[in-house]
Amino acid sequence: MEAIAKTRNLKGSPRKARLVIDLIRGRNVSQALSILKFTDKRAADPIAKTLQSAIANATYQAEQENIAIDPDDLWVKTCFVDMGPHKNRRRMRPAPQGRAYREQRHYCHITIEVSSDERPKTEKELKAEAAKAKRAAEGAPKTKAAAKKAEAPKKEKKAAKPLAEDVETPAVEPPTPAETPAKGDTEVADAKNIETQTTEALNETKPADKKMQDTSEELERQ
Repeated sequence: MEAIAKTRNLKGSPRKARLVIDLIRGRNVSQALSILKFTDKRAADPIAKTLQSAIANATYQAEQENIAIDPDDLWVKTCFVDMGPHKNRRRMRPAPQGRAYREQRHYCHITIEVSSDERPKTEKELKAEAAKAKRAAEGAPKTKAAAKKAEAPKKEKKAAKPLAEDVETPAVEPPTPAETPAKGDTEVADAKNIETQTTEALNETKPADKKMQDTSEELERQ
């Protein structure tokens, strides 16, 4: 469903009106009306009235054709500003040194077309979808941070040191009965190792004791 609304012989320069109408081209109707509401230009109000008239024409045409449409689904398909007639309205503006500048009063025509058909995708949206499909085909990560992580070399993790409990201790085999000595044999071996104290070993300390006694006796005599 498409509908057109026109405003003719609007007082104002077409160049100034084009600055405003370029803001709503391709926008949704509700979004375009909010943009025009907060635009500080003289041409914003008549352009907003023309847009509302186009919306009303679309709803009326849908009722006549027995078609159900939602006004919020409409979007601005076409909008442009043409130059209007001058109507011979020339004015003179005083200039320095007694001169006069001629002023020309301009008029313009506004045309807005709204549609409820599916909106074609912009170049930006097409590029985004193409990049998304390319990433899905390559299996690359979606975010930039994930891409950086994938490109960066993976650091090798250091092997954890084994705990004392985890160290395998060599199993000690129990001695065989043939290798273990009997209890009586061990007692005999210990008895042989004990040095027997003979009288000669006890008398080895006597010469030193005699010398000490002699020296002590000489000191007493003196």
